[in-house]
Amino acid sequence: PELAPQDPVLRKVSDKVKLEFEQTFMFYLPRICEHCLNPSCAASCPSGAIYKREEDGIVLVDQDKCRGWRKCITGCPYKKIYFNHRTGKAEKCTFCYPRIEVGLPTVCSETCVGRLRYIGLVLYDEDRVLEAASVADEHELLAAQRSVFLDPNDPEVQEAAREAGIPRDWVEAAQRSPIWKLINDYEVALPLHPEYRTMPMVWYIPPLSPVVDVVSETGEDGEDAGNLFAAIDTLRIPVEYLAELFTAGDTEPVTDVLKRLAAMRSYMRDISMGRDGNPDIPASVGMDEGTMKEMYRLLAIAKYDERYVIPAQHAEQAHALEETATECSLNYEGGPGMGGSGPFGEGSGSSFAEPVAVENFQMLQRRQTADTVADPSSRKAKVNLLNWDGRGVPPGLFPPRVDDDGGSS
Repeated sequence: PELAPQDPVLRKVSDKVKLEFEQTFMFYLPRICEHCLNPSCAASCPSGAIYKREEDGIVLVDQDKCRGWRKCITGCPYKKIYFNHRTGKAEKCTFCYPRIEVGLPTVCSETCVGRLRYIGLVLYDEDRVLEAASVADEHELLAAQRSVFLDPNDPEVQEAAREAGIPRDWVEAAQRSPIWKLINDYEVALPLHPEYRTMPMVWYIPPLSPVVDVVSETGEDGEDAGNLFAAIDTLRIPVEYLAELFTAGDTEPVTDVLKRLAAMRSYMRDISMGRDGNPDIPASVGMDEGTMKEMYRLLAIAKYDERYVIPAQHAEQAHALEETATECSLNYEGGPGMGGSGPFGEGSGSSFAEPVAVENFQMLQRRQTADTVADPSSRKAKVNLLNWDGRGVPPGLFPPRVDDDGGSS
């Protein structure tokens, strides 16, 4: 209770939120850089070091131009830019762009145990971004941002993409994009704090989990569509709270999303139990049976290539792909950020440009390319744990043990 007044979202819905422990509900909200269409960090940088890449829309910090003013840290409403005190530079999530360039998902997405993250291509009209971000009514921002996105199945959009030099396989990837489907076809994904007017590009599906328990506790069927719809307004996490997060306080879009998720749950339950699906359930939320089944597949049982639809860069568009990067860009020395050493430690990485002594170069080369966890020629060499399977003690990690009789083992 003593922390509630400090929460800007709770202050707006305090009358609806009960702070008793048994009535509260916690949910995780993973947050990374939003890679906005209208990034305020770029606008607030005095050095012009922050830019949005034309080829894929990823927002990056030019480490050569950054002068450490830290205005971007103040300017980002999501607080997803960090200052590296070791390098004196601002750093942020790079959306693992070396992996994206070769069609691989980000490290955080690929390693997500819950398979909750999706990545896909979305076409948008750059000339309409400012107009969409400038609408007067905050409740219209969601619809305004959706209107910026272009339908990849529209022949006029396809022709405009061809004239703009967008490869055909990118348009096809946009047609298969799970993000386009979740945002525009199924309309279950919502942006985080659209009232910031940065046009964020990381969207979220609101949580529905507690609603079944709420109904079941009353003795009613917790999976029945009618009961679920009626219980949405009594969720332990209030709809008003979710609306403050995703729709600038407008509860109607959030309620619509929760009803669609509840309808999908009830409809698919009948099919899982061997009964025929009730077509009235998807119709009640403005969907047909085929679309609801497609949404269920995408959200529940989608395969790897359905969750991650990432077209690779073309050679004529990217002069220096860094496809060798295999780690999160925030993990390097001095991180989080793009500075520091490469994935193999000191002396590696494309940013390393300092002269290296011949002895150090050869030692690093042996350690980085050795087939064993330690350089066989010298037990004093550093151990290359990249080749260790984690079992037992790798040879060379410790000096030989000297027995009492003077022998070694």
